[in-house]
Amino acid sequence: MSEQAILEVRDLKMYFDVSKPLVTRLMNRLPKHVLKAVDGLTFSIKRGETFSLVGESGCGKSTVARTIAGLNAATSGEILIDGKNLTGQKEKSSLSDIARRMQMVFQSPYASLDPRWRVRDIIAEPIRAYGLADNKEDEREQVAQLLLQVGLSPRDGEKYPHEFSGGQRQRISIARALSSKPEFLICDEPTSALDVSVQAQILNLMTRLQDDLGLTYLFISHDLAVIDHVSDWIGVMYLGRICEITPKSELFRRPRHPYTRMLLETIPDLKGGTERKPMEGEVPNPINPPSGCAFHPRCAFATEKCTRERPVLKGYDMAKVACHAVEDMRI
Repeated sequence: MSEQAILEVRDLKMYFDVSKPLVTRLMNRLPKHVLKAVDGLTFSIKRGETFSLVGESGCGKSTVARTIAGLNAATSGEILIDGKNLTGQKEKSSLSDIARRMQMVFQSPYASLDPRWRVRDIIAEPIRAYGLADNKEDEREQVAQLLLQVGLSPRDGEKYPHEFSGGQRQRISIARALSSKPEFLICDEPTSALDVSVQAQILNLMTRLQDDLGLTYLFISHDLAVIDHVSDWIGVMYLGRICEITPKSELFRRPRHPYTRMLLETIPDLKGGTERKPMEGEVPNPINPPSGCAFHPRCAFATEKCTRERPVLKGYDMAKVACHAVEDMRI
């Protein structure tokens, strides 16, 4: 692992048992069904950078975020924070330190804030949990400073979440995430529930906070315009696997994997210069994924090898791609 990497994920797998109850399966002789939401992810994020995961809905992006945050227990694999294996930690003191340094901003600003709490208490909860204030006055000052930092007023701390718009609620969520003085933020589609104009404001706020505080982001989104705005590196996910890891500039200038090319074809061409093709085919059932390369049923470059052998990520200039067609120089 690079000395600059704050997070490294190694062969992460997250499987869910979605079988019917045991008695029903025995009576009807039904097999056990396992949903492979995340099926062997490996990537790392350097300190101070933004690594984004992008892909269609259901590809496992949010499961990755929740597993790294510790909200799901990984089926297998390793999650390392500054070289410490999060999946192997059992001591409460070690887990508490990692949790303080790594916080999450959730997708819905309407569901992630307790409607019964005042905003000041929502933001102060991590400060209290990690003992980051010397006294009540210090706590109030920290909350006021956090509200100002995200573009709100200290007086807003006396209000309840329902008194705010969606964009303002997401600013409160960001302030809560920052209250434990973290180094690493996991952002699970933090703008998808907001209007486009408000999305831009929140993205600009997050970019400014990253510059001011030296934060590192894992950013989850299905919106390529958002990804283009915030990312340094991008991982393209398909059916629980990463098919391409590339710098932002390379993704839009020279996409390599056929699925990445298909995603980029969905971006509207406002100038009307080129004809855009709609996404073709359906995402396979993750309970019974295709053999070999999971994308081969929708791929125009698929061969018999693609149906048999699962491709692995290999380096091509600055990018890494898992594709037999790229490896064989057929595209």
